[in-house]
Amino acid sequence: MDLALLYSGGKDSTLAALFLDSFYDVTLVTGCFGISDDWEHAEAAADRLGYPFEVVDLDRAVAEEATAQMLEDGYPRHGIQQVHEHALERVAELDVDAVADGTRRDDRVPTISRAQAQSLEDRHGIDYLSPLSGLGRRAIDRVVDETLAVETGPSETIPKGDYEAELRALIAAEHGHSAVDSVFPEHTQSYVRGLREDG
Repeated sequence: MDLALLYSGGKDSTLAALFLDSFYDVTLVTGCFGISDDWEHAEAAADRLGYPFEVVDLDRAVAEEATAQMLEDGYPRHGIQQVHEHALERVAELDVDAVADGTRRDDRVPTISRAQAQSLEDRHGIDYLSPLSGLGRRAIDRVVDETLAVETGPSETIPKGDYEAELRALIAAEHGHSAVDSVFPEHTQSYVRGLREDG
């Protein structure tokens, strides 16, 4: 069975791929608005892990609407949620049996409700999987420490292949870097360099 997993190159989406690999033919997929080439970081991580990789085009109007929402709110939560839902819709349009993401139990954003998952499945005739939804951060970190070689650091300095980088770039281009700093709180990101050699 073919599965498309929304992929950033970070530890959560990578761990989700490893969990699903025994049951599905996994392709790692990154959504791109065409604002930057940051998706290449996700492609490089997928290549190091030995997974096929694909880029799907996202609607730039969704990015513009999301960044406007972020600027109005003063934080990224609703905008990120909107973009994640759009990305799942686009991935569900691929010729696959299932779609998945790396959302975990204690994520504040993005999250997919039961009703949203059911709607996605019914409208596209696919299965939606969230293999980390029963795991908290501590459990994930323990598994990752045993399995993956990961680089972590501030989100501005870690290579990442997700749509957050493009949203940051769009805000910076239209409103300056200070606007980016006012919307996005400092937080740590991860980037997978490969499997641990002793794992």
